[in-house]
Amino acid sequence: MTFNNTKSFHTPWRELLTEDIDKASVLIKGIPFDRAASISKGTSQAPNRIRHLSRFVPPITEEGIIIKKPFIKDEGNFEVSLNWEKYFNKIEKGAKILFDSGKFCIFLGGDHSVSIPLQAAFSKHYSSKKIGVIQFDAHCDLLNEYQGHIWSHACVARRGLENPNLKDEGLTLVGIRSFEEEEISFLNNHSDIKMITSLEIYEKGIDYLINELIKRYKDYDSIYISLDIDVLDPAFAPGTGTPEGGGISTREILQIVRKLINELPIKGMDIVEISPPLDNSDITSWAAIKIIYEVLGQIHLIE
Repeated sequence: MTFNNTKSFHTPWRELLTEDIDKASVLIKGIPFDRAASISKGTSQAPNRIRHLSRFVPPITEEGIIIKKPFIKDEGNFEVSLNWEKYFNKIEKGAKILFDSGKFCIFLGGDHSVSIPLQAAFSKHYSSKKIGVIQFDAHCDLLNEYQGHIWSHACVARRGLENPNLKDEGLTLVGIRSFEEEEISFLNNHSDIKMITSLEIYEKGIDYLINELIKRYKDYDSIYISLDIDVLDPAFAPGTGTPEGGGISTREILQIVRKLINELPIKGMDIVEISPPLDNSDITSWAAIKIIYEVLGQIHLIE
């Protein structure tokens, strides 16, 4: 198979794209929504920007593994609605249909609030299972309400814990380095939630992090990753609305995600908070694409 056909540059995901869902192993859906962003917006532009840039990425991992077959079906974007509650209900129902297909699902945000209906859909699909959620983030997102909204991007983990089969021991927050006082109180009262801060990763290394996650989720069969791009240091992801210094690097997140996909039963993920208008030379979008392609490479190998 050749990968230098100029026609491929006109198509998102290039040779990996298929319109036949029976051939697809991965479904991609965009959620161009940023009403819940508290400071700077622009994440609504991320799904289409990521697709545009993906046209220039060969289907080969950083280790030189060639993904030889079309196995992505791009389901387009959820149509935006001005009715917040109606829109999130629509996302939840639509995402549930995608999970019901049995395919690995990747959702492109959008601000982090879109993970609320996505995790609700994941919970319903795996209603008879004990699910796990690994949230990569600079922030805990454990507030009950922020700026008058219970669906703010600062409330994602709190809303996730309201899903009946996600218990405290199923939630892990990774890369945290910013807190609200309410969140510290909540964590003190919910000691089964695991938090691995960015400082802890810096001091103990990513092998420690990976081993801790594998050990924690060894008995789970359904895990969801929610990846807020601000888990990365702003040097590696400047195009995001609430950057926090002291984060991990692109090099580290690639290694972490690749190991987790290979070692744990990850069934789906979202990647959120990429804001193209705030980006510099598409650095943040390119980081997201690099993460996505390493995920795709691991799924290809597992098959």
